Amino acid sequence: MPRRFNPHTFSFMHSFRRLSVWRKAHELVLRVYESTAPVSERRYPGLTSKLRRAATCVAANIAAGAGCDTQVQFARLLGLSLASARELDYHVLLAADLKAIEPSEHVRLTARIDEVCRMLTGLRKTITKPQGVSGHVRAKRGPLLRTPRG
Repeated sequence: MPRRFNPHTFSFMHSFRRLSVWRKAHELVLRVYESTAPVSERRYPGLTSKLRRAATCVAANIAAGAGCDTQVQFARLLGLSLASARELDYHVLLAADLKAIEPSEHVRLTARIDEVCRMLTGLRKTITKPQGVSGHVRAKRGPLLRTPRG
């Protein structure tokens, strides 16, 4: 079982593959690709590419954020990832309304998107905790520093 994210021990420029939210986002990308394979590009021009691009951006921004130097940069990219997830949510709704995907697939994708959004929101809150929480102090625009124990 993967360990929970701990911003105090997480080393920036670390492998994004260790983040459970990235794994869930990657699974979502694969599911979107699978779900859109039968969608007719002639009947729904651009819909498949928009769905796939938005889904890919969710996982890609998490990966990019994990490679950042600071928590501020990481949190910004998590915000972009969250925005892409909400964009994907809309495109999935549109695809369902146009009958490009089955209603059952719409429900499954929406549940996965919501799960990823909750995880992104939680991780972003963890990273941007106010100064002094848990005996740690945030360096200005930098990584967390341990405070001396007295």
